[in-house]
This record gives sequence, structure tokens and C-alpha cells, in this order.
Amino acid sequence: MHLIRAAQAVPYQAHGHTGVDSRRLQGSEVGGPDKAAVSVSTYLPGSAVAASPTAADTIYVVLAGELELNGHLGEASLTLAAHDSVFLPRGEVRSLRNRTAENAMLLVVLLTEIGGADERPAHL
Repeated sequence: MHLIRAAQAVPYQAHGHTGVDSRRLQGSEVGGPDKAAVSVSTYLPGSAVAASPTAADTIYVVLAGELELNGHLGEASLTLAAHDSVFLPRGEVRSLRNRTAENAMLLVVLLTEIGGADERPAHL
């Protein structure tokens, strides 16, 4: 068992994220699973993630609030609300924005390649 208390979650600044408070809960620099990293991010009103490719297969689960998700392969914008989830394969270009006046919380699960820690993207 590998327990990380909320107070032990490691803050980090993800590339292209503005106004987003991200905390690593499991994997990567906090230890735990070799093939996944789990984070929770708080999106302040007006915060955004610039269009960029995902570093790994990624699952988003909105825990609270609403976020606008834009795919960049011709998909329409999607509004994600509490308990909505989406899977993005590695390399899919996406952007996110909190267009509301309330904070939004997003659980992020990054799945690394089969083979373990040696194949984990360097910036997870």
C-alpha cells in the first residue's frame, strides 16, 4: 500500500497551464504505481490549458464545476460537468478552459506505456 495524504500531494506547474493548481496524488515523483500518475487540478475562473498534445494516454474526470474541452481534430467544444469523464489517447491535441465564475476540479490519470518506469514520459 502506498498512501499519500492530501497534505503530502506534490504541487507542480504543468506546461501551458495558466491559473491551474495541480497536485500529484500518486505516481511519478510521489511514488506508487510505475505505469500511471494521478493528479488533481483546481481550475480558477478564467484559467486555461493551451492547445498541446497529451503526454500519455489520459483520462479526465471532472470532480466539481465545469470545464470546456476543445479537441483540435475538428471536434466541437464540449462542456464537461461534475462526474463527466473523457479518454484522450497519447498525442491528442486538446485545450481546456474554465469559463465560469466558480472553481472547477479535475482528476487526471496519465497511463504510461506498458513496460514500466523506464518508458514513462520524462515530464509526467
